[in-house]
Amino acid sequence: MNEGGAATGASASTEGVSIEALELFVEVLAQSEEGASTGDGFYDRLCDAICRLARMRRAVIFLYDSARRRVRAAGAHGMDLEQFAGAHVTVESAPITARALREDKVVEVVGDLSGQVSDEYAALVSEPARLVCTPMTAGGRAVGVILTDRLMSAPPLDDAERGLLWTLGKAAALASVARIVATAAEKARALEQRIDLAREIHEGVIQRLFGVSMALDGDGDLPADARVRCASETQVALADLRSALQRPLGRAPRATRTTFLAEVDRLARVHPDLGVTLESGGEGDVPASLEPLAQSVLAEAVRNAHRHASPTRVSVRVGRLDGAFVLEVANDGVMGHQRQAGMGLRLAALEALQSGGVVEFGERDLGTWQVRLVVPHDD
Repeated sequence: MNEGGAATGASASTEGVSIEALELFVEVLAQSEEGASTGDGFYDRLCDAICRLARMRRAVIFLYDSARRRVRAAGAHGMDLEQFAGAHVTVESAPITARALREDKVVEVVGDLSGQVSDEYAALVSEPARLVCTPMTAGGRAVGVILTDRLMSAPPLDDAERGLLWTLGKAAALASVARIVATAAEKARALEQRIDLAREIHEGVIQRLFGVSMALDGDGDLPADARVRCASETQVALADLRSALQRPLGRAPRATRTTFLAEVDRLARVHPDLGVTLESGGEGDVPASLEPLAQSVLAEAVRNAHRHASPTRVSVRVGRLDGAFVLEVANDGVMGHQRQAGMGLRLAALEALQSGGVVEFGERDLGTWQVRLVVPHDD
């Protein structure tokens, strides 16, 4: 009788965990439908749920950010997420993650964990423990990992817990992939708007001005009525152009969870060969409203220096000039050949237009390429 009651209790407990896991999976799907605009607080809740369901002490989720081309900490439970803000984590620096992603299974390492994580986070696993890495993969695509741990006194993972963690990893990966798809759809809509804008300007403005130019290019004096017609067509073309340019020309920069100064430090660590340095002598910090734009222009300028030049130094300077915020990023690695700006800088210029600013780029001095952002800003 007691054995039957114990079995019934265990079955009820397992059923409760399964129901809670199912509810969490439904929440993941609902969160996915909200798309890329949703904040990352969801991943904090996911870490909390994983710790409850799988009886873990702490949890942190690392995701691959394709926009920044680096791994970032997206959520955590039982530890401060801010300590991972400037992290430069790779599968090479954390062998347990490489194995979990390669084999697509939950991996548990017991005892000394110092060689399983990056050296900068060795203090977090200084004591012997049970470290568990759950892969986040979907459709053969590695999205990230979930790192959790238990005390040595806790029991090892059983098959049911491994299956639960593996399922939760798949659910979290599904949410991340859905956000990537939503972002791609958003970019496609923005591109379609730009194409519509170009078509409208061509049909409503260029053709009118072409007709005016043909009339003005003819032989002999222009009759009075023709001059009036040309003036009228020019005024209509200018009105159409003003109307078209009132549309958003591109997507606004996304909100960011870091700061401009922190991004400079991160880029300096990621690209030590570039010599990324924040110059002193600038006046003021980056305005909070311009943080996303300034970080976007900075990242694109450094990315171009890394890809298309061989600089020994990339200097970054921020300041104010005549009521405007100014950001300058210069590198000394042009090597004398003619450079053409890529699509990234052109899109950054469109982002700047949304804030009423401009992005200039080109060879400033012999061998020096400069990207300059100027945005009106009143403190």
